[in-house]
Amino acid sequence: MPARPRELTPDRGARHLFGAKMRAYRERADMSLEGLSDIVNISRSHLSRIETAEAMPPLSLPAMLDVAFGTDGIFEELYRLASKEIHPDQFRRVMELEAGARLIEEYAGQVVPGLVQTEDYARAQFVVTNPKATQDEIEELVTARLSRQALLRADPPPEYSLILDEAVLRRGFGGPAVMRAQLVRLGELALTPTTVMQVLPFEHGGHALLGGRLTLMTMDNGARVAYEESITAGTLLEDLGIVAERQRAYDLLRACALSPGKSAAFIRSVMEELPT
Repeated sequence: MPARPRELTPDRGARHLFGAKMRAYRERADMSLEGLSDIVNISRSHLSRIETAEAMPPLSLPAMLDVAFGTDGIFEELYRLASKEIHPDQFRRVMELEAGARLIEEYAGQVVPGLVQTEDYARAQFVVTNPKATQDEIEELVTARLSRQALLRADPPPEYSLILDEAVLRRGFGGPAVMRAQLVRLGELALTPTTVMQVLPFEHGGHALLGGRLTLMTMDNGARVAYEESITAGTLLEDLGIVAERQRAYDLLRACALSPGKSAAFIRSVMEELPT
């Protein structure tokens, strides 16, 4: 006798509702988990855990479900809500502001910012910073991070300016192959119609933003906010005077950083030094 499907709890949150809707549409189509697995190329066991909200849906799944069930974007909408639930309340507010920004300016002093991380770099970082996390928990964090990156593929995308300290390029995560792929990604962002990436070399010395990470966001109405992040906490800054101070520090740093072309060449030189 086959085991009874586990009872679902769609009232607990967006992830639970995503799983409940997935099962409802699957059963309405008289489709087994095995049948759905063949369509979306995700294992039966993983799909089962998504239905019961034990696992976060992979980034590619919502669109495939909408096609398979003819649901006109329902699963993509649910996924956008579910992907925010993994984040603390304040960071959810930051994500909402980020999604509405027309200009995002970032400085990173130690780690590649989440918006431009490769999947393997993100996974390696989470393994190091969450040593007690299970593999499923790590994959959930990776999925949530990659979901944020859809912002840069929006139509139209925001303007994105990034200043990276040389330490970001030198400090490896995941080994040479992972770092090489990450550096390639950064090099591609050096100068595009909507992105500018610059490197601040060690020879510049100290500066006002050293030791943290700063994100400046300009909204469509011209309003500006700042978000500062330390090892385990972040602070959203909305006071106009404080935001202006951070903007001034960022602008000074940008003036001292390498040009986009020289930054791309600098990244290539770092790549050449990596072990093969």
